[in-house]
Amino acid sequence: MAPFRLADLLRRKPVAQVQGEHPPEHLPRTIGLFQLTMLGVGATIGTGIFVALTTAVPTAGPAVIVSFVLAGITAALTALCYAELASTIPVSGSSYSYAYATLGEFVAFIVGACLLLEYAVSASAIAVGWGQYLNEMLVDLVGWKMPDAIAKAPGAGGVFNLPAVVLVGSCMVLLLRGVKESTTVNAVLVVLKLLVLLFFVVIAFSGFHAGNLTPFMPMGVAGVGAAASSIFFSYIGIDAVSTAGEEVKDPRRTLPLGIVLSLLIVTAIYILVALAAVGAQPWTAFKGQEAGLAVILRNLTGQAWTSLVLCVGAIISIFSITLVVMYGQTRILYAMSRDGLLPKVFQRLNPKTHGPDLNTYIVAAFIAVLAAFVPLDTLVNLTSMGTLIAFAIVSLGVIILRRTQPDLPRGYRVPLYPIVPMISVGFCGYLIVGLPLDTWALFAAWVAGACVVYFGYSAKHSKLRA
Repeated sequence: MAPFRLADLLRRKPVAQVQGEHPPEHLPRTIGLFQLTMLGVGATIGTGIFVALTTAVPTAGPAVIVSFVLAGITAALTALCYAELASTIPVSGSSYSYAYATLGEFVAFIVGACLLLEYAVSASAIAVGWGQYLNEMLVDLVGWKMPDAIAKAPGAGGVFNLPAVVLVGSCMVLLLRGVKESTTVNAVLVVLKLLVLLFFVVIAFSGFHAGNLTPFMPMGVAGVGAAASSIFFSYIGIDAVSTAGEEVKDPRRTLPLGIVLSLLIVTAIYILVALAAVGAQPWTAFKGQEAGLAVILRNLTGQAWTSLVLCVGAIISIFSITLVVMYGQTRILYAMSRDGLLPKVFQRLNPKTHGPDLNTYIVAAFIAVLAAFVPLDTLVNLTSMGTLIAFAIVSLGVIILRRTQPDLPRGYRVPLYPIVPMISVGFCGYLIVGLPLDTWALFAAWVAGACVVYFGYSAKHSKLRA
């Protein structure tokens, strides 16, 4: 085997090779457009609304509505770039696979590390929020709530977040049954989730007070940007759609449509619910408010049943998000392992379900540990960092692939090229700058660890190494 050279950092995987990767023992194509769209909606709607409002509203005030618009515009620009690359390179691995074909192996590995951070930490943050709504439901049903010791992470006043671990374990069991069953269950859960959020909007608007929107921007433009940065993690669904590239029917058509449709649904619901929420109670009441939407309904109506409906909807919603995010992470690990950058254990498939079982066990264990012991605000900001880095790389990938392989067949082309990809990179950069310094420090430590793995293992085992 040839010795490692610095030039190896830039070795790219030929697009034709990436497109041809669908070996006999492969992930079967069982996902249609509706299921794929619901996959994206399921991975997105819920987290930023059910969980992150309690941290975003105190940062931006009523202008959190603008924060959601800003995050939505950034996501929309990136979604167009995702749609082009997904129609050109329809395989598992999402932005990792796109970076491997456009920017080289080392950048691809770092992107893969960002995605693993994004998915694992996102699932952990979501699982923490699930426990909050479960506790609120118990209060409505039996007047009892779990003690903080088993309902919160150590940094949030508890010892061990048991509900979060139970959620992760339940999603693991469903994923082990196979992707077809998982996506079908997810589609049903997403429809129920949308109905519950519409229920919230109707009741919240009945108690809407324009006075709650003033002062509209108490923390200034900086607060709006900071809130947009922190809630951006809730747009992870765009990337989750593209991780299903090898399991989608007619991927060149279905992937771009699924990405764009899911984003349109998500952004509309986010803005509508955020407007209803900040109009229904003063923005200062959001700080530290667990299970915020349920509390708003109880305060407005004085009826416990409205809060109960919202809690059940949130529990269903957050389950579906965790399921999809865990699914996405296993597929990224699968793609990286197949390229030789991670051990073979991550690509080993169960002969009966054709799913990566050992991979799923490892992912579930890692996410469960994070959810059990790390506070929510730390998890949210780390996820946003990983998401924004990956999104910026995808936008750059569109520009590079257009220049290096202009004649490559594309099922979809980004409009107003190269303006849209460049603006997308700029918006991602703006939101990255808005993240707190401790998030930058933790992210730097994660990237440093990824570099150790790459130079210690991946560079030597890469299948592109001559």
